[in-house]
Amino acid sequence: MTVDRLDEETTRTATGRYALRSAVALPAVAAAGAGFAVLTTLVGARWEPLLDADRRVSDAVVARVAEHRVLYEVLSAATDLGATVTLVALLAVGVLWLLLRKQPRLAAFVVVTGVGGLILNPVVKALVGRVRPVVETPVYRTDGWSFPSGHAMSSTVCYGVLLLVFAPVLAPLARRALIALVLTVVVAVGLTRIGLGVHYLTDVLAGWLLGVLWLTAASLAFHRWRVESGEPDAGPLPGDVPPGDADELRPVPARHAPTLPHPFRGLGELAVAWVLLLAPLIGLGLLVRELGADSTGEHGIVALLAEHRTPAVTAVLDVFGEVGNTIAIIAVALIVAVLSVAVFRTWRPALFLTVALLGEITLFLTTAAVVDRPRPEVEHLNPDLPPTASFPSGHVAAALTLYGGIALLVWASTGNRRYRLLAGALLLVPVLVAAQRLYAGAHHPADVLGSVLLATVWLGVAWWVVRPVPARPQGIRAAAPAPSSR
Repeated sequence: MTVDRLDEETTRTATGRYALRSAVALPAVAAAGAGFAVLTTLVGARWEPLLDADRRVSDAVVARVAEHRVLYEVLSAATDLGATVTLVALLAVGVLWLLLRKQPRLAAFVVVTGVGGLILNPVVKALVGRVRPVVETPVYRTDGWSFPSGHAMSSTVCYGVLLLVFAPVLAPLARRALIALVLTVVVAVGLTRIGLGVHYLTDVLAGWLLGVLWLTAASLAFHRWRVESGEPDAGPLPGDVPPGDADELRPVPARHAPTLPHPFRGLGELAVAWVLLLAPLIGLGLLVRELGADSTGEHGIVALLAEHRTPAVTAVLDVFGEVGNTIAIIAVALIVAVLSVAVFRTWRPALFLTVALLGEITLFLTTAAVVDRPRPEVEHLNPDLPPTASFPSGHVAAALTLYGGIALLVWASTGNRRYRLLAGALLLVPVLVAAQRLYAGAHHPADVLGSVLLATVWLGVAWWVVRPVPARPQGIRAAAPAPSSR
């Protein structure tokens, strides 16, 4: 078959795929547009039957949430998946991924679509001017207009735009899993707004519908831009890129070496190392607990720091106390894991961070439960300390594991002096976290030392088992010129 014949077949296939998808999507988009128009008209006209139904649903759902504290906590956590800061961070990671993979057009599409959706919602809210629900037992508070739901629309747009970019190049099973995950998150975020009593049911429905309409309009505009710019073989979805670019969008190449050639051996090595490290950690913890903070001089150090607290130092160190908390550690780890896959084109760096953090948290929780050392007897800056015991420090262990792991990845992957200086600077983060924990009266010095032992040894084990960065080949000297035959 000639090259021209192949090009003709490819074009015909792309055209047929575009026609099929358009035929399926057109009725859905038309229904979304009609639904949004009807809801907006009825809400704007203050149609009483609709408003009464909204109020009854809101009162019933919020009353149930008010009776169950656990349900409220779950909804409060889930609703943050649609918060502006979460969505902006998600878009930033996606854009950076695309730029690292040399896909500036798709990066521009994500920026315009995501930011445009975040801007469009408050404009529509101001035009409609609907007040938020007023319930008998409020459980959550927020400001602004109610229709349409910003969380529902923004999560539809931001998660949806990344789905449109990355899903088409994935394997069928992974694509279906990603679609199911995005749909679950978007629906869950919308339902949390009803359960927390900050939006009516019609607000959430309108947010979903407007999000779908904006995604469709942005995708159509992007497709026309690509065709007019000389990419006629690009499909209708943003992720339907030419074959040469498809591999750049995949997390790892279609054909790649196994992440761990011998996974069961690796699991066995990790299990043995975990047990061997746990024993000295527990032994050290029991020893310092038995000796007591007074006999070791630790209480004097913590008491001295507590006596010399100042507002300025407290404000600075409190930042690093937040850096070491569980939510911050998870968020940073997820971002770094995603970007490390984009840079290295292998799952190993992400697996390394996962193994390191899972090992750290299980070692920390087990050691703390067995040792059960009381916290320092000084005034605590953070009275709502977690119920875990004092030895070892979970904040310090987690911060050293995460930022130490990132530093190792940077150091091993490049010989550039500036990047290696950055790797060294990252180690200042756990140092300042440790300073904050001592300063706040949350831990004794020995607790911090136990965390350093835990994190450094376990990081070494995780690196040795996973080997996340391939060894850089040594420079090869240029061969000497062959002697002249003359």
